[in-house]
Amino acid sequence: MSSRLKDVAARAGVSVRTVSNVVNGSAAVAEQTRLRVQQAIDELGYRPNLAARNLRAGRTGIIGLAIPELHSPYFGELAGLLVDEAQRRSWTVIIDQTRGDVEAERRLLTHGGGRVMDGLLISPWALDPAELAAAANSLPVVLLGERSPQGVADRVAVDNVAAADEATTHLLALGRRRIAAIGLQPHLSNGTAQQRAEGYRRALRRAGLAPRPEWEAEVMSLHREDGARAMTHLLDGGAAPDAVFAFSDELALGSLHVAHSRGVRVPDDLALVGFDDVEDGRYSQPSLTTVSPDKRQIAERALQCLADRIYSPSNTVPPSNLTIPHRLVVRGSTAPAGAAKESGRRDRQGASSAPS
Repeated sequence: MSSRLKDVAARAGVSVRTVSNVVNGSAAVAEQTRLRVQQAIDELGYRPNLAARNLRAGRTGIIGLAIPELHSPYFGELAGLLVDEAQRRSWTVIIDQTRGDVEAERRLLTHGGGRVMDGLLISPWALDPAELAAAANSLPVVLLGERSPQGVADRVAVDNVAAADEATTHLLALGRRRIAAIGLQPHLSNGTAQQRAEGYRRALRRAGLAPRPEWEAEVMSLHREDGARAMTHLLDGGAAPDAVFAFSDELALGSLHVAHSRGVRVPDDLALVGFDDVEDGRYSQPSLTTVSPDKRQIAERALQCLADRIYSPSNTVPPSNLTIPHRLVVRGSTAPAGAAKESGRRDRQGASSAPS
């Protein structure tokens, strides 16, 4: 016999309403209570009747996820975490790729998937704040990423300025002074590159260094080939940099490839920092120092924001602007000059003296 809502309530020692709030993802439940109810749900194997519940509420149990690029490692990893979190809430996710196209973003926000979707998570690259605000008035919307029009819709993102400042300060602490930046995108209005450039320049100025336009490389996208082209341009310039802050790990990996092909030793000749902490960077040679956003927390907080809007449509709480923690993960691409070589020598010596 299948378990019922009141069985879960009895097991957890709470009211049926509290169990319902947990199942619906309400933020009004204390975290300790939520965990106790979730444990009871797992122990009893309770599964809500989603079709009946959504039918009564006029909902579908389907949400949308709109990201610029499906093949992007960062967005791919984030999408996986978002789907996992949505499944925990018994939601189905429809994923769409916008490629940063204004019409694709506008279609999703204005038509809402033919109103199949109860809400939408979107990383907007092209739409202006006015259109985002208008859409959020008719469809629960949560913005993912760096666009920050105040009061438009709930937004979940890292502090790009602070993160870029920290990455650049790390390079300065290594004694690097000719620090280039790869990833400026003046053709986009989503704010990501502008904020990371701001943090990069702020760190330089604090160290008494004037930003040099010839060391700020523009790119059309944040892919490996763009990083490779930018690094080629920097190395062919008058004075080559001794460090690079790349605005994405993909850009950094493309830069690393060109450095190797040109005989530039990383990290001895060139220290390199990326952004996003994607899996490929952990297995590059050398492994990539990077800014690591807490992607799991981005997924959890974004889904909670969306649940609050879906289940409380008359909610008068103003849109929230949530800043998610980040950390700088230091790996081989910024080891002090000579340290990576010495470490490799010790490893080889240890391997040769190990018993067979």
